[in-house]
Amino acid sequence: MFRIGYRTIKTAIGTVLAIMLAQWFDLHNFVSAGIITVLCIQVTKRQSIKAAWTRFLACVLAMIFSSVFFEAIGYYPFVIGLLLLVFIPTTVMLKAKEGIVTSIVIILHIYSAGQVTVHSIFNEFCIILIGIGIALVMNLYMPSMENRLLSLLEKIEENFHSIFTEIISYLRMHKSEWDGKEITETARMLEEAKGLAVRDLQNHVLKSEDSYYHYFKMREKQFEIIERVLPIITSLEMNVEQSKIVADFLEEVSNNIHPGNTAFLYLKKLYDMKLHFEGMELPKTRSEFEVRAALFQFVREMEQYLLIKSSFKGIKGKKMNQKTGQNAH
Repeated sequence: MFRIGYRTIKTAIGTVLAIMLAQWFDLHNFVSAGIITVLCIQVTKRQSIKAAWTRFLACVLAMIFSSVFFEAIGYYPFVIGLLLLVFIPTTVMLKAKEGIVTSIVIILHIYSAGQVTVHSIFNEFCIILIGIGIALVMNLYMPSMENRLLSLLEKIEENFHSIFTEIISYLRMHKSEWDGKEITETARMLEEAKGLAVRDLQNHVLKSEDSYYHYFKMREKQFEIIERVLPIITSLEMNVEQSKIVADFLEEVSNNIHPGNTAFLYLKKLYDMKLHFEGMELPKTRSEFEVRAALFQFVREMEQYLLIKSSFKGIKGKKMNQKTGQNAH
């Protein structure tokens, strides 16, 4: 489907502004300012700043190298080749290889002029500043991703609740018609959410820690545990008293899935439940022993599930105020 994104709009407007401004200042090769703007507008603010810096550094080096090579050897095509043999490795060494294409344009401008003068260097310098400057101004605006991140957060938590509900149902009634769609859906959303969280972090130049990313990584680790315990639950061949106790505990856990953090409360309840299990009568049959062993393994996995959440510090965001006051695990 045909769609115009915000980056496309910014690129189009920025290119026009850069060319108009360079032309207004009566600069030679003014269209190159638009090329530089296109190359410097990136997906995130941090990427844009990096692109601007690497292109500025590469272009300044290009002017210096051009002045030395062309004035010392002459304005011949083979000199361009010699220049690039030295210039390209230098920019790579200085970690400015992204600016190679832009700087080659500057080199060709100077070659076409046939001489290096203060005016020609100043002209190229102004083109670089206009192109980079307009790109940075256009990239000052980046749409907030918090709404989408919150939407994914809520949907993932809903899926966690749905999965636990199915596990509880199986523990109590020993049957299920669940199609498991929440498993694949959750895996996909976790990947999307992590990618958006990284982009959100890169749109905040001074922000060094992204609580959303840590949140989704935490949920990913918990999701891995959920995937591990599903085969354990489906392997149960009979109901025992412990099944109902585990189901009741899991129901309480599933009803309190939030971004907040009170996992220690459920860890305490889980510890008490394990002590209660230890005080119960020993299994009388091999089948009962196998079921209770599987349930014990399930409880150990749930302990890890809660420990993962207990180490989470919480989410810092403007739109998280409604959630942070709620009890959570």
